Amino acid sequence: MLATAHYLSPFGCFCIQGSTKGIRKVQLVDTKPCPAGPIAPVLKDCVVQLDEYFKGQRQDFDLKLDWEGATDFHKAVWSALLEIPYGHTTSYLKIAEKLGDPKSIRAVGQANRRNPVAIIVPCHRVIAKNGDLQGYFYGLDMKRRLLELENPRSFARQGSLF
Repeated sequence: MLATAHYLSPFGCFCIQGSTKGIRKVQLVDTKPCPAGPIAPVLKDCVVQLDEYFKGQRQDFDLKLDWEGATDFHKAVWSALLEIPYGHTTSYLKIAEKLGDPKSIRAVGQANRRNPVAIIVPCHRVIAKNGDLQGYFYGLDMKRRLLELENPRSFARQGSLF
């Protein structure tokens, strides 16, 4: 049975679902106010680790993940995402090449889009091969903010002098 909890982050309200098998979903939801309530024991580590991440105190997550029902290709892409270091980015093409098929670049993008475990499986760290931010299901502003959180020197917005 899946347990559900909500977590209010600086980026908005996330719905978290999981069981003893692992975390199945971390998804930004447009719910105001963010529902409060007890957090099931199977989700407590996830909430604590997300909180540490958003406070800049955690770079790697140590959680079991449950990708039940996902295709082998999606699982391979999501596993590749887990290898992208904190504060770094890679391209959709590099992931496709790593998986052995550079022509699967669009399929990699679609797998990224279907990532059910946002933040923890860092699909926000994947950018276009030319360095442009592309294709984040929560919007490019959110993608930039997450990258800025992880690497402010490379991804901070330029301010205006006037």
